[in-house]
Amino acid sequence: MTLELSKARHRRESLDLPYTHENDHFINGAYIPSTGDRRIEIVDPVTEEIWASVPDATPEDLERAVAAADNAFPGWAALTAHERASILLRAADEIEARREPLGYTNTRENGSPISETTNAASNAASIFRYFAGLADWLDQDDTRPFPNGVGETSVYKDPVGVCALIAPWNFPINLVVAKLAPALLAGCTVVIKPASPTPLSVRFIVDALAAAGVPHGVVNVLTGSGRMGDQLVRHPKVRKVAFTGSTPVGRKIAAACGESLKPVTLELGGKSSAIVLEDADLDHMSSVLIRSCMRNTGQTCYISTRILAPESRYEDVVKMVARTVGEAPQGDPLDEATVFGPMANRPQFETVLKFLESAHQEGASIAAGGDRADMDSGFFVQPTVLSDVTPEMTVAREEIFGPIITILRYKNEDHAVELANNTPFGLGGIVFSADEDKARGVARRMNTGSVGINFFASNHSAPFGGRGDSGLGVEFGVEGLSAYLMPQSVHRRA
Repeated sequence: MTLELSKARHRRESLDLPYTHENDHFINGAYIPSTGDRRIEIVDPVTEEIWASVPDATPEDLERAVAAADNAFPGWAALTAHERASILLRAADEIEARREPLGYTNTRENGSPISETTNAASNAASIFRYFAGLADWLDQDDTRPFPNGVGETSVYKDPVGVCALIAPWNFPINLVVAKLAPALLAGCTVVIKPASPTPLSVRFIVDALAAAGVPHGVVNVLTGSGRMGDQLVRHPKVRKVAFTGSTPVGRKIAAACGESLKPVTLELGGKSSAIVLEDADLDHMSSVLIRSCMRNTGQTCYISTRILAPESRYEDVVKMVARTVGEAPQGDPLDEATVFGPMANRPQFETVLKFLESAHQEGASIAAGGDRADMDSGFFVQPTVLSDVTPEMTVAREEIFGPIITILRYKNEDHAVELANNTPFGLGGIVFSADEDKARGVARRMNTGSVGINFFASNHSAPFGGRGDSGLGVEFGVEGLSAYLMPQSVHRRA
């Protein structure tokens, strides 16, 4: 493909997007300049050009943001859940009104296909609406009798306080909103730290909340490096941390939170498996394969990048996967036909190429792709299918976070479950079968937080979280809202 001839390339050059306030932090209801002069450059992963920059927050910036959130907390927490929910509902409408510039900005930040990012606003709005719908549960009376009949207890749900929300670069909108919406409904105030490569698209969410009437100081945004993130996690006025990102960084955050006994929610890495049972419909599997196993050019935590196929159908599965992946267009992510875009940044691009090198050295076969893509510019890796993969290979054990699927053989159902569970991660998974009851039985044997039957998707009303090295705690559902609450029991005699 020649990107210079791409209509999407010309579209990129003609975009006039409102990259507002890129020189400022959002603190106490306004965009204000940083107290320092260090900058973080934003690189387009297609052109490799620097197209924007944001400030690298100083300790003084951090203090101002946390102080604003701390000062706003009493007033925000004093509102009823229904009053807060009404603001969340207005914010949902405001977010949807920003759908197009939000999506384009997201794509320019991390190279996610525009077909993915233009849906980010509607998905974010649906998360706000879901949590707003839990206001009744939050405000309802909860009185519980003593088992011996001598009295009763009123159980209250108090907000934790100031929360640090730290987001990754792969889904910079929805992985913020999954934390932000329950925190706000619970009555918490927040300081958001977006990932360094993707600091701009989240500002559309902040602007939507401001337009919806969120009081000053309730939501604050600081841009900065990992150093600033560590200082935010350790700040004594931050009473809760929610983080999505890599397992090594998650361990450090957990250790820091443990020192001060502050609660933490961690949504970390994955190495999920799709078990293909012998009766699986491969045509159906093909129709959901990319969304379930290679979403966002493989840069998704829960996708099932390990396909476990029975020996009796192994070659058929390899052919189907290679054909499906090979037919999906790769190119400029601003082209609506593009399925596979670039890696989000150069370090990730280089990491994925190293994984491909290890696959070559350790004896995997290449059924599709297998190298960097032939493009004029950008961090493009060919969508790749690796067959003849064995469990000890690096690509079978470690999270790649790129467009690479590995296909392993299994002998019988017990062996398939054993292979699925032989990883320290436990985030997602799929079972493909024509018999849903049988698939459900296999799913229940998989040691992972979520499993799909013949597809995978998250549900805002159901808890999503990992086991083992995939995290701690959950997001979504009543359980996700509860992570931002502290119970208080008030006892009285009957």
